[in-house]
Amino acid sequence: MSAPPVVDLPIEDERLAQDVANGLAAVEKLLRSSVESEDAFVTEASKHLIEAGGKRFRTLMVLLAAQFGDPSAPGVVPGAVVIELTHLGSLYHDDVMDEAPVRRGSPSANARWDNTVAILTGDYLFAQASDLLADLGPELIRIQAQTFSRLVRGQIRETVGPRDGEDPIAHYLNVLADKTGSLIAASGRFGALLSGAPADVEERLSRACEAIGVAWQLGDDLLDVASSGAQSGKTPGTDLREGIKTLPVLYALAAGDSTRLTALLSGPVAEEDVEEALELLRADPAMARSRAELEAWVDRARDDISGLPDIPAREAFLALCDYVVRRSG
Repeated sequence: MSAPPVVDLPIEDERLAQDVANGLAAVEKLLRSSVESEDAFVTEASKHLIEAGGKRFRTLMVLLAAQFGDPSAPGVVPGAVVIELTHLGSLYHDDVMDEAPVRRGSPSANARWDNTVAILTGDYLFAQASDLLADLGPELIRIQAQTFSRLVRGQIRETVGPRDGEDPIAHYLNVLADKTGSLIAASGRFGALLSGAPADVEERLSRACEAIGVAWQLGDDLLDVASSGAQSGKTPGTDLREGIKTLPVLYALAAGDSTRLTALLSGPVAEEDVEEALELLRADPAMARSRAELEAWVDRARDDISGLPDIPAREAFLALCDYVVRRSG
């Protein structure tokens, strides 16, 4: 039997592949039951994004990290659900802040109902995560609180923007580390702690997962410019249309080599100018610099992963690093 793909990542070791598949199924079951409410509407709203699908990328991180201890330890699956609920809750809030009409190919909760319902549903998911977390012990509660603090701090810093005199590129990377990397770092830490893995393994996994998370987001930045819609799953230039200054845009603006490109990227790009902006940006050195930054983060992850015990999960993490680079185009 061939190993099933997870996040488009084939796991070569069949026993590990089966362990991960079983873990994903157990997480999915608990994830759905954990948001059940006596109120049918609360249940419906809470399951809205769960049923829309998703890669369960953070769940995969927890399950792979748990392989360095006892992956069948009773806290591993609830820990993965805590991470996934936290992620999903943040998406409900993100969609309100971004005024996003679509999430995962379906109407967002704020579009289907309204902003108030979306915000309160996100809050409900955070509460359900806390309820599960209470049974996992004070150390896990502290890690979750610190992670949540970073998530919020990253969102605030993104909203406010860089301070006067602050390097916009350094600011952007710090925002990514807080907004995206922190929860993926917590995924690795949860899996290690809940499985009883050694402390040095826990630290390596946390650092590696954070670096993978930042690199993944940088890959999305590149895909928004370089990919076809079929490859990336969204219309190319979406970030440009919304005036979001991703890493390629920041590098291009910092260099200022093209007066026309600088003018186009100074704010949201008008629909009639998007193709020109994409063409100019694709040919700009900013793309190569952004790819080099992505690869530097992946190299950080590889350095930590290479120091882990030589088990199939280590190879799966290294394969994931390769995949993060490969998917970016």
